[in-house]
Amino acid sequence: MSKLTDTTGKASAPLERKARRKTVSRRLALAAPLALPLAVQAALSEAAPQAAIDDAALKELLTRAEAASTAFMRGDMKTYLDLIEIAPDFTLMQPFGGPFSRGFDRSPGHLAELASYFQDGGVKMELVQAYASGDMAVLAVIEWGHGKVGGLDQEWPLRVTLVFRRENGEWLLAHRHADPLVHKITLEQLSALAKG
Repeated sequence: MSKLTDTTGKASAPLERKARRKTVSRRLALAAPLALPLAVQAALSEAAPQAAIDDAALKELLTRAEAASTAFMRGDMKTYLDLIEIAPDFTLMQPFGGPFSRGFDRSPGHLAELASYFQDGGVKMELVQAYASGDMAVLAVIEWGHGKVGGLDQEWPLRVTLVFRRENGEWLLAHRHADPLVHKITLEQLSALAKG
């Protein structure tokens, strides 16, 4: 009986292993040209990681964010957008609550609406903590704001988290989360807020 016609499979095992080795070898030969560029790219990225933001650049980012928030509270949307580059995939969690939003509407109508809603204000930022790693920087701040919002002229302190992402050397604002709970509230107040 020949090794190829043995129905037990025991005698044909060496031939099957040899055929599998040829298949694997062909697959490796086909995949190698694709794997080499990926391996080189990985090695280069590990060899030269992007430097994290230094203290001076972090301070400049905080100063720019404060000036941008002040412009926003004044209703000066042109200056706001000149100071802060907003990422295309920007997310916003507003202090008014509700669902988060994506992107930033730069249409003249929306900017005019914002300019009329926020007026005569300013902001001082108190840095709580800064985090930086590679192309990401996070600023946890208290924004001590004041001004007219929707016609109400008062102090507007906010707890704010700003997430910046570096792209092509520019720090883009990728996320902003703000809430008005700078002052402690009771469980009953929190419960009422949670209920909506």
